[in-house]
Amino acid sequence: MKAVVQRVASASVEPLQVEGRIVSEIGPGLLVLVGLHDSDIESDADYICRKVLNMRLFPNEKTGKNWDQNVMQRNYSVLLVSQFTLYGILKGNKPDFHVAMSPDRAKPFYASLVDKFRTSYNPNAVKDGIFGAMMKVNLVNDGPVTMQLDSSQPTNSKTANGAVE
Repeated sequence: MKAVVQRVASASVEPLQVEGRIVSEIGPGLLVLVGLHDSDIESDADYICRKVLNMRLFPNEKTGKNWDQNVMQRNYSVLLVSQFTLYGILKGNKPDFHVAMSPDRAKPFYASLVDKFRTSYNPNAVKDGIFGAMMKVNLVNDGPVTMQLDSSQPTNSKTANGAVE
């Protein structure tokens, strides 16, 4: 599973077919574009959810430290948007999406990921778009700050005593 995480001042999604109809919108927080690989399993979703919610991408206004607080500590929102094109591979000049999870499998898997975020955080603070729909994604990037996660290549950080966190 891949996730492109952007720190935003605001973000929204609207379907292309119905101009101006906002499906979901958030104020400050994280816009997360999520791509599902054909081989993704529950542990991939667990990893992405945990990492996104705990990424320290926000400053601590009390201490003045940058990169000190996560979205939950700030009581900010998360907008999840399914994006199979994150697994696009160019064959010549044409994209090929054969490694992306098929829509019939991806729809329930993505829904369970959204539920995982809502269960792990505040259900009212987690929004999402319409699975499989062509949408306009509007955002005001804050920073800009953009991070990429890939559950197939988790990076382990080691503590002072060598134990993996």
